[in-house]
Amino acid sequence: MYSVCIDTFYQISNSKPRDSSSKLIFGNAELCSQLLRNYMDIPLLKNVRAEDIEDVTERYVPMFTEERNSDTVKRVKISEKNIFYFVSLIEHKTKVDYNVSMQMLRYMVYIWEDYEKEMERKKKGVSKTKDFRYPPILPIVYYEGSRTWTTPCNFKDRIFFDEAFEPFTPKFFYKLVQLNTYSVEDLVGKNDELSLLMLINRLQNSSEFRKLDLPKGYLKNLSEHSTDELLDIIARVTTSMLRHLELPENEVTEFTEQVKERKMAELFENFVNDVDMSSLYKIALERGKWKAEQAGEKKGREIGLAEGEKRGREAGLAEGEKRGREVGLAEGELHFAELTRLLLETGRLDDLARAASDAEYRKKLYRENGL
Repeated sequence: MYSVCIDTFYQISNSKPRDSSSKLIFGNAELCSQLLRNYMDIPLLKNVRAEDIEDVTERYVPMFTEERNSDTVKRVKISEKNIFYFVSLIEHKTKVDYNVSMQMLRYMVYIWEDYEKEMERKKKGVSKTKDFRYPPILPIVYYEGSRTWTTPCNFKDRIFFDEAFEPFTPKFFYKLVQLNTYSVEDLVGKNDELSLLMLINRLQNSSEFRKLDLPKGYLKNLSEHSTDELLDIIARVTTSMLRHLELPENEVTEFTEQVKERKMAELFENFVNDVDMSSLYKIALERGKWKAEQAGEKKGREIGLAEGEKRGREAGLAEGEKRGREVGLAEGELHFAELTRLLLETGRLDDLARAASDAEYRKKLYRENGL
């Protein structure tokens, strides 16, 4: 018996770190086996092990477009005589894709055609015999976005007059794994490495990270029993997430190194407590100053002169330009610091980054926040 599992990953926000995380997670046989065993609710897959999974992506490269270079195909053994295929399709969208079911159908047809050709090479004419069967396919959409998934899961819902033409229309459901519908308790209850990675990948901003309160026993168990390979993946995915939250590189490095040293329980607790708004404020301020410098000396001088010009005139033109620049920069930083704090509290990191280099936009935000 053959079956095929198609898995599509939808990401929201910054696609590059999410892309990297998906490749790390679903490129690993153990994590793929955990998804099949613990998240599909299919009895046939309850005993799938990492050693049963073989990557055969190269065979199916022709069915991937250029934008699908992250997709993978796994061949999975479920018994001595029975094999099925697990296909991960990684999407990076800024909104829900309503045509995912059609994409699924294209992949399914390609896989069935390839299977038929393979069987024909082994025994010519076998596909035309009475007992010939195509492998079943299990399509999965793994969705990490913060919005609610509103796309119909049944292919027939994409067809006009689906009820009138129901006997003649292909119909199938894809399995939706919507990450934002899992509670922390749901994922902790899985007690596997994939659950921790899902908890990390669902974080959308720094405040969510600060509120992440994971049981020590859960983290201790994963620290003690995870393989070095899985700990490395947890560390790398965490690195991607922390950089996405714009934490300093030294803190990112310290965190991920201690993950590999199996100190996750104490580390998460201490790190979350240490990363308070004061720390994040300093981080964002430094980032804002850096972006201002990148915008050029002229814009940096304008930021300081805007607040320092009045005091500069009183001290005299020659000395005033120097002192005004210094005082103005100091006041400007305090002004920008308060704006930074407000934007961080509401998770508006994109607005903060733009404000650092765009004077007009910064003025707009000052007015908007009553500064």
